Amino acid sequence: MRKPGFSRTRAALVVTASAALVASTASLAMAAVDDARLVPHSHFTMQADGSSGLTDKGSQIPNIDSVKSTIRTYYAATNGIANKTDSPYVTEMKAMEADILSKLPDPAPAPNLAVVFDADDTTLWTYDMEDGAMKFNFDPALQATWVHDQLFPATPGMVAFVDAVKAKGYNVYGITGRGASQEDDTIANLTKVGYTEFDNANFFTKFETPSTQPDYLDCHTSVDPADDPAKCTTVEYKAGTRKHIQNDLGQTIVLNIGDQFSDLQGGYAMNSVKLPNPTYYLASPNITGAPSGDSSLTPRSEFTMAPNGSSGATEGGAGIPNIDSVRSTIKNYYGATDTLHPGIASKTASPYISEMHAFASTWAPRLKNVCSREAAAGTRPAVVFDADDTTLWTYDMEDGAMKFNFDPTLQNTWVQEGRFPAVPGMPAVVNAAKAAGCKIIGLTGRNNAQRVATLDNLAKYYYDDNDNALFKSQYYFTKWTSTDTPPAYIDCAQDSDATKCSTIEYKSSTRKYVEDHFGFHIIANFGDQFSDLIGQHSDNVIKLPNPTYYLP
Repeated sequence: MRKPGFSRTRAALVVTASAALVASTASLAMAAVDDARLVPHSHFTMQADGSSGLTDKGSQIPNIDSVKSTIRTYYAATNGIANKTDSPYVTEMKAMEADILSKLPDPAPAPNLAVVFDADDTTLWTYDMEDGAMKFNFDPALQATWVHDQLFPATPGMVAFVDAVKAKGYNVYGITGRGASQEDDTIANLTKVGYTEFDNANFFTKFETPSTQPDYLDCHTSVDPADDPAKCTTVEYKAGTRKHIQNDLGQTIVLNIGDQFSDLQGGYAMNSVKLPNPTYYLASPNITGAPSGDSSLTPRSEFTMAPNGSSGATEGGAGIPNIDSVRSTIKNYYGATDTLHPGIASKTASPYISEMHAFASTWAPRLKNVCSREAAAGTRPAVVFDADDTTLWTYDMEDGAMKFNFDPTLQNTWVQEGRFPAVPGMPAVVNAAKAAGCKIIGLTGRNNAQRVATLDNLAKYYYDDNDNALFKSQYYFTKWTSTDTPPAYIDCAQDSDATKCSTIEYKSSTRKYVEDHFGFHIIANFGDQFSDLIGQHSDNVIKLPNPTYYLP
C-alpha cells in the first residue's frame, strides 16, 4: 500500500509472512492480539555488503524509509539540509575530536610525526549534497558540480581540530579518493571554509589515467584475485600513499582519520579513527600483508532502530544502518542485481519470491478451509486485500524508476498505465478464498481517480477459471481525492484530530462499513503495512514483507 478503530467481538491475530510459514494450516487462529503488537521489527542483523538479503526474511531487513528518517534525525536535517550547529551528529563529532586531542601528546614528542586526513565527511561535509541534492542516490555529475563550485562546508569542529593538531607540532596530510582533476577545487574549498594547512604539496588526490599513476603506487597488491593492476583500489591507493609519506617523505604517521573503513585499512599508520557516516558505504578489498589489526576495521552488523526514525537521536552514527548497505540488502532480497536492468526485481527466482510462494502455499489452503466452513455456516465471510505490495507489486517502480524516493506524479503514471505485475503467489491466495465462498474486498490507499486503472491492472492477474475478475468495483474501495467529499461512514476523529484522516482511520472505518453495510464477516485482512492492519474489524491480520517503504 502506498499513499497516505472500533472493537469487535472477534479479536485480531497478526501473522507475518515468516510466522505464517510455521503456523498450522488447519484453520485461522482466533487468539487475541492487541493493535499495540502490530509494530515493525526494531532489532536487525545486517552485513555491510548486502549479503543478508540472500538469507533474511523481509521483516528482518531494515526498512529503507525508516533508515532515512533515522539518518535525518541524527543530522537534524530539514528538507535534506543538516543542522550545522546542533544535532546528535554534531555532538558526537565534537566529543570525538575532544577525546582525540586529549590523547594526542602536546607537543609532538618527536619531529616528522604526521596526521593524515581524508576529505569527504572527514574535513569536508557532504551531507547536504547526499540528502538534499541527491536523495541518497549518488550522482557523479552532480558531485562534480559541488566539487567545482566548492559548496561543501567544513565537517563540524574539524577546522579547529586540524589547527590544534598542527599547533601541537604534527605535520598534516590529506588523502582523498577524489580525482586529480578535482584537486585544485578541493584545496580551494578547504581554504574557503577555514583550513590553512592543506596545499598541493601535502594533499593527495587519485590519478585518473594509467599514464599518470605515481611510481610509488603498486596497484596489484589487493587480496582480490580479480584485481586489475591498471587500476588502484581505494585501499591500494590510500595505503600506498601513506607508505609513500612514510618511506619517501620521512614521516611517521601517528594517526589516520577517515569516515570509511577503506580510508583506514592497509597499515602505514600507528593509529586510526573511524568517523561516523551512515550516508554511504565505500568498501574496498584489503591489501596482501595488511596488519592483523585491520580485522577490527569492519562495520557493525547489529542494530536497534525504531521505525519512526527516533533512534537517530540516541544510537550514534555507527549504530545506524548504513543506507548503501540497506539498499544492497534489499536488492539482493528481491534479486534486483542485474546490472543490465538496474532496479528491476527478478520475476523468477529471489529470496522474496521464495518467501511469497511459501506464504501462498500456507494461506491458500488455510483460506480455503475457513472460507468453506464459514460460508456453510452462513456467516457471509469476506477477506480484505490491500493493493500495493499485497496484490500488485511495486518494486520496479520503487527502485528502478524512483530509486526509493517516492514521486507521486511518476506513481500516477504507473497506476494509470497498469504497469504493476501481481505480487508473487497472491493470485492463488485470492483465488482460493473466492472459490471457497469468501467475498473478495479490495481496500487501497490509492485515490478515486486511480480506481478504474487499478481494477483494470488487477484484472490482468486476478480472475477465476471463467475469466471473471476477482476484484469487483462494488467491493473495491479507494480513498477520496482532495476535491472529493469523504464518505459519511469515515470516522476521521479516532485519533482526536478530525481535521485529517490517517490511513488507519480510513481503512478501519471502511472495514467497519463493509461489516455494517454489507453484513460481511471479515475473517482476514492482508496488507504490507501495519497501517493496513491496525484498527480491528477483522478476525485475523496478515502482514506481507516489504522493506522498500514505511507508511505509519
